[in-house]
Amino acid sequence: MDSDYTLSREDWSLHRKGILDQERHRAKVEEAIRKNLADIVSQESIIMADGQKVIKVPIRSLEEYRLRFDPAKGQNAGQGQGGSQPGAVLGREASRGGGGAGDEPGSDYYEAEITVDELAEILFAELELPNLDDLNRRRIPAEGVDFRSVGKVGLTSNLDKKRTLLEAIKRAARHGGAVPGAIAREDVRFRVWEEVERAQTAALVVAMMDTSGSMGDFEKYVARSFFTWLVRFLRSRYRSVELVFLAHSTEAKEVSEEEFFTKGESGGTKCSSVYRLAMEIVAQRYGRGLGINIYPFHFSDGDNLASDNQRALEAARELLDVARLFGYGEVRSDSSPRHTLLSLFREMGDPRLKTAEIWEKADIHRALRAFLGKEGLPR
Repeated sequence: MDSDYTLSREDWSLHRKGILDQERHRAKVEEAIRKNLADIVSQESIIMADGQKVIKVPIRSLEEYRLRFDPAKGQNAGQGQGGSQPGAVLGREASRGGGGAGDEPGSDYYEAEITVDELAEILFAELELPNLDDLNRRRIPAEGVDFRSVGKVGLTSNLDKKRTLLEAIKRAARHGGAVPGAIAREDVRFRVWEEVERAQTAALVVAMMDTSGSMGDFEKYVARSFFTWLVRFLRSRYRSVELVFLAHSTEAKEVSEEEFFTKGESGGTKCSSVYRLAMEIVAQRYGRGLGINIYPFHFSDGDNLASDNQRALEAARELLDVARLFGYGEVRSDSSPRHTLLSLFREMGDPRLKTAEIWEKADIHRALRAFLGKEGLPR
């Protein structure tokens, strides 16, 4: 008997349209954030916020494909008259006139919401501690766990399906069967976890900030903003990084993290004092840096006492001898030419000494990339 059959194929891409639209929207948000990252990162409301604060980013709406009438209202629009050649201009847009209020619709924008933690993920994706030496390792307690054994009791989430099935097959074989009829309670196996110690790469980051009287509100804001993002980055990406906070005017001292970001001083500037103190801390606590990667970062306005410049250069060279990288940021609030510490450092020509000149808030992002940008990415 003959039968009629109908073959059909459903377009399953239509069922995923919602997911595809979400991914498309997310990609647009991230693209807009990357284009405006320098301005967003330097906003005071973001720097002082916790990770759950929601910020709004303007996103240009995407114009869908659609048919529209010829705005010039020309004849034969759409079909042409024939005889045209490749590259020929088919029509020109009507002139809209000069200045004054326009009568054409503008581009649509809307505000997308994103948390500071999500913003940090986008920013930190392009950063890393450079020249990290994996040969220098220290034993530290790991926060994670390892599954090293198997037991008959445990959490359902730790069920070992493969071993459970093997136990069921073994039980069936002992009773003369080839395939188990069902999984019995005696077959069930769970993975058992335990805390372990791992050898992880250790690093010491020395945050040094000029708090002298020449550091105005703008200079202090830039320095604190940079170190805020630096600390957030280190704590989110590296488990075994230790932080030391040093503040200085003519004298340097170690301070708490809270004091580092809130207190200021007055007086003159001797940058050699903070470099000497950094070397003393490294020698006393870490044996001149053996077994640990050292990263000193210093922010100042560069207005160092002239008689201290040579001592500062000598102390900086000592730090460079034990450091994987030395980052120096100089905040400038005027365009007058000055023979600052930055010009002296650049004359040294040491590839481990990275410098950044900050003129405006947007340069905070550029400083982060100059010091911590991944290899292969533009800085």
